Amino acid sequence: MTITILITDDHPIVRDGLRGIFTGEPDFEVLGEAANGHEAVTLAESLRPDVVLMDLRMPGHDGVSAIRELTKRKNPARILVLTTYDTDSDVLPAIEAGATGYLLKDSPREELFRGVRAAARGEAVLSPAVASRIMGQMRAPAQEPLSQREIEVLALIARGSTNKEAAKKLFISEATVKTHLLHAYAKLGVKDRAAAVATAFERGLLRG
Repeated sequence: MTITILITDDHPIVRDGLRGIFTGEPDFEVLGEAANGHEAVTLAESLRPDVVLMDLRMPGHDGVSAIRELTKRKNPARILVLTTYDTDSDVLPAIEAGATGYLLKDSPREELFRGVRAAARGEAVLSPAVASRIMGQMRAPAQEPLSQREIEVLALIARGSTNKEAAKKLFISEATVKTHLLHAYAKLGVKDRAAAVATAFERGLLRG
């Protein structure tokens, strides 16, 4: 049985490379290519591929938005994320949006083939690095979420504000800012401002 594929990536050279890889295999057929999430949704609706290979970070309409839209439309295609990124803020939203699997672009060719075949059968596919990250998160004790005020303080710190400046902008005392920061450090498992900001970005609590 031939597995039909739609390739989605904003880099033409990546699309060309993937097309070349799959064209050389008898049980795969590339139906089309999309350069962003909007094109992916349109082509997936018209071409009805078995599997959509979906990059995540693309200008305009990103991968997670496209996955969410295809899921909402009940499109039958299985969506296999193929990306460079394996941070929690990338992996979890994609899976929650409806992706069947998540592979990294440095995966060996045979792992990619196995992943597409498994996705076409409706099986969950995770690269070893992503699987271990998710398992580690599941084993970790539940993390207490940051309060809205703690996130606001971190956002100002991330933009270069001092404690005094953050206090002035939020109409609170400098001591209160320090308290919020200390609580944020404890919840994020870090010891200083730079690590707190970096971890908050990694977890998707702050946006660049």
